[in-house]
Amino acid sequence: MSMRCRGIRGATTVQANAPEAILEATTELLTELMRANGFQAGDVASAFFTTTRDLNAEFPAVAANRMGWADVALLCGHEMDVPGSLAMCLRVLLHVNTEKQQRELNHIYLRGATVLRPDRSHTPEAS
Repeated sequence: MSMRCRGIRGATTVQANAPEAILEATTELLTELMRANGFQAGDVASAFFTTTRDLNAEFPAVAANRMGWADVALLCGHEMDVPGSLAMCLRVLLHVNTEKQQRELNHIYLRGATVLRPDRSHTPEAS
């Protein structure tokens, strides 16, 4: 099987617009994405993080860097401000080099973000 670059999505909500809360939620999300899909930082080509406009106290990419993703291309931005959309939400799109087929990938939605994709809601396994 050949290695391909595949997109993996994830989202979570953050408890407060505070650096610690943003970093904690980002770390939890990335850790669960890695566990559920069996990849490591070296497999990630790039990561694009977005937050709703009510989250601006810290860049989610800081959490990725702290996890050892220093060589990964990281970008942060704000999600579209759609009226009535989920508040305090952090999303990520990862581009991961993998031998898995698209249908084998696990897109992870945690905390309050489970409402975005109830079909993909997830409870992290205890470590």
